[in-house]
Amino acid sequence: MQNHFELFHLPQRFAIDMTALSEAYHEVQNQVHPDKFANAPEAEKRVAMQWATRANEAYQTLRNPFKRAAYLCELNGVDLQTESNTAMPREFLMQQMEWREALEDAKAAADAGALDQLDTEVGAARREQLAQIGEQLDRQDFFEAARGVRQLMFLEKFGEEVSLAIDRLAD
Repeated sequence: MQNHFELFHLPQRFAIDMTALSEAYHEVQNQVHPDKFANAPEAEKRVAMQWATRANEAYQTLRNPFKRAAYLCELNGVDLQTESNTAMPREFLMQQMEWREALEDAKAAADAGALDQLDTEVGAARREQLAQIGEQLDRQDFFEAARGVRQLMFLEKFGEEVSLAIDRLAD
């Protein structure tokens, strides 16, 4: 079975051309769109629907840098161990604790400026982490990339919490 990169005829690497991805996705979708199979036998309709679903899943995975990095690790035989391996570097954990305190303080004080600053910091850390993961994947250091992906999971989740706090304050 083709992997997501093969489905869209893209090189199997972290850095991908988003325009090429989008064009390839639309090409696949056009080939398997249910409207084209309206008068086809049920078996053909089912296969077309399966391909359309698979194309959607592949597109959603490859267009999201976090999901794409995780997928590349898994494709190369590295289990991310997201449930069982929560070990993180000490400095990363300390940063997380500082940010958590800052988030709680900003929420308690209804301080939009502090929340915006925190959002900026987390966004920068996320971009830096993604760049590092991209380099590790390009070097085919999938074990280190998996460690970075686990850290990125924390950044993603915390970034969502900050965004939620900003949205609640704006309401």
